[in-house]
Amino acid sequence: MTPSIFIDGEAGTTGLGIRTRLQDLPVTVRSIAPERRKDPEARLALMREVDLVVLCLPDDAARESAALVASLGTMAPRLLDASTAFRTAPDWVYGFPELAARQAEAIATAARVSNPGCYATGAIALLRPLVDANLVPADLPLSINAVSGYSGGGRSMIEAHETSGGPAFQLYGLSLAHKHLPEITAHAHLRTPPIFVPSVGHYAQGMIVSIPLHLAQLGHVSAEIFLDALRTHYAGSGIVQVVKAAAELDAGSLAGSDRMELSVHAGACGAHALLTARLDNLGKGASGAALQNIRLMLGLDRR
Repeated sequence: MTPSIFIDGEAGTTGLGIRTRLQDLPVTVRSIAPERRKDPEARLALMREVDLVVLCLPDDAARESAALVASLGTMAPRLLDASTAFRTAPDWVYGFPELAARQAEAIATAARVSNPGCYATGAIALLRPLVDANLVPADLPLSINAVSGYSGGGRSMIEAHETSGGPAFQLYGLSLAHKHLPEITAHAHLRTPPIFVPSVGHYAQGMIVSIPLHLAQLGHVSAEIFLDALRTHYAGSGIVQVVKAAAELDAGSLAGSDRMELSVHAGACGAHALLTARLDNLGKGASGAALQNIRLMLGLDRR
């Protein structure tokens, strides 16, 4: 029987991206009438009839929908949540298949999966293998910088850029308490929360996450050793690729792609290294990651 999916919040950017990607899968997507999108009884009735519910909602609304699903008890469908609400919850599986050796298997069998955040995807992809290999100490003070296209900022930001021009470049989250910080700290196995400075550029899609390192703080470690560790960790992945460092990086070059590229840039003096992750904030940073998880959860792709 063809598996069925209900996207709760399908009218948003991530929901629309997921719906478009599902057109190529052997699934049935069930939708709710627009005027009943906020009707709990109507949503609950639809949840009873599907195999998987994908939540593309603000955090509080996602918690409410997850509670609706839980109220169905043994008849509850499986859940994939794209909000921040459950990314560090111990009873949810983190939806980053490349995170560890058995992560894809855990996602495939989980009742509840949290889809990673866009910035967190790049940061964790770079740091987790290096921390686990004891190349980067878990308590090392780190700074993470990132730039994203405006499409990841929600409807108001998209409208500001597309109707009135928007700022050329904008730093935000300057309280240094961005909502992705707990997720990055937990899933990169860090003991010291990093300083994270996000920004938005005046372009639609694409993201670069960068992490500078002083090699003198890390003992006898070189950029090449970091590169080897990343290559080993992601060997065989068709989505996360470790690529040769380029002289320049264009944040929008992977727009429309669900891949992510990781690089290690060596300082000319040998004293520094720069880790970079390049991805589409709407691809591997959102809807593309959700598609990966949907395929695993529905048995359409066990890789």
